[in-house]
Amino acid sequence: MRILSNADIEQVLTLEECLDALEVAYREHASGLAANRPRNHTPFPVEDKRYPGFRFRFKTQEGGNLSAGVWAVRITSDMAGFETLANGVRRRRLIPAAPGGRFVGLVTLYSMTTLEPLAVMHDSYMQKLRVGATSAIGIRELANPDVKVAGLFGSGWQAQAHLSYLFLVRPEIEEVRVYSPTPRHSQAFAEEWSARTGKRIIAVDHARKAVQGCQIVICATAAVDPCFDGNWLEPGTHVTAITSPDGTLPLRRELDDTTFDRADVIVVLSKEQIAHDNQVDIMGPVDRGLKSWDQIGELGALLVERFIGRTRRDQITIFANNTGMGLQFAAVGARALALAEAKGLGHEAPTEWFLEDTTP
Repeated sequence: MRILSNADIEQVLTLEECLDALEVAYREHASGLAANRPRNHTPFPVEDKRYPGFRFRFKTQEGGNLSAGVWAVRITSDMAGFETLANGVRRRRLIPAAPGGRFVGLVTLYSMTTLEPLAVMHDSYMQKLRVGATSAIGIRELANPDVKVAGLFGSGWQAQAHLSYLFLVRPEIEEVRVYSPTPRHSQAFAEEWSARTGKRIIAVDHARKAVQGCQIVICATAAVDPCFDGNWLEPGTHVTAITSPDGTLPLRRELDDTTFDRADVIVVLSKEQIAHDNQVDIMGPVDRGLKSWDQIGELGALLVERFIGRTRRDQITIFANNTGMGLQFAAVGARALALAEAKGLGHEAPTEWFLEDTTP
């Protein structure tokens, strides 16, 4: 069995490899060739004395797809909570409470033919890429093709991945307007990524400026409350969000009711997760009688043309990247494992250590 660190995975897993593996998995899921269990969060009232209000949370997700040939189980053992920034904005935060000021997130891959564990992998780098890649597929499929200006909410870890993937699927974009509730963060982000990409990336001082005049609006934040007022959206805009309620309190969301109500097309990653986590943001238009359940589509169904996306330039479209899926870690993990094995990366442990002679 191979053990891979984030550093190992980062050497081999490119943006393109990750996106390709995920697109195959989503198509297979829509075609009955993949399976996924809804993500589950289990909070427990054990509090870190160094960080009052932050409590233990165990998160699991699992899934697999035929072409990857593996079943993945992803676990994170977290100390999670919420903090309020100086300007009053609330956000979720995970505390590096493990020894050495670190985090615990692992993906285990199992062969679906020999049953044996094949790998234990750090999850962080795969997590970063799989979220950005999934949002990018939604942008590629739903946004108008000639967009030149985009807005980006967030200036952190996920914002980096989303910006990289935005330029991968829409290289013709000329300008990105970045808004963060902490101005020095958005300014530093804009300067760094302007230098990296050679594109015009500018920090803006009001959320409205990252929406109006932007035909793609991306939310890549740890926000608790909506990032912008949906009344600001212009016809033809595509909106991406990565935060919806996840079954814990307070309910988190990046998009307000107005944004969902104004949307002509709503696509999510997993409809099953909507009910599992009581994602009231996505269900809002259905509960208010503006849309039927069947008018909410899944990304996989969109890819295999069982759900119709944008049909007019003036439509407002939403892709709600509304959950993490074990299926994603099977597809991306199997790809990363194969590439790492080819380069001899990681450490090997005897598989026999993990096999037993009696029935489980």
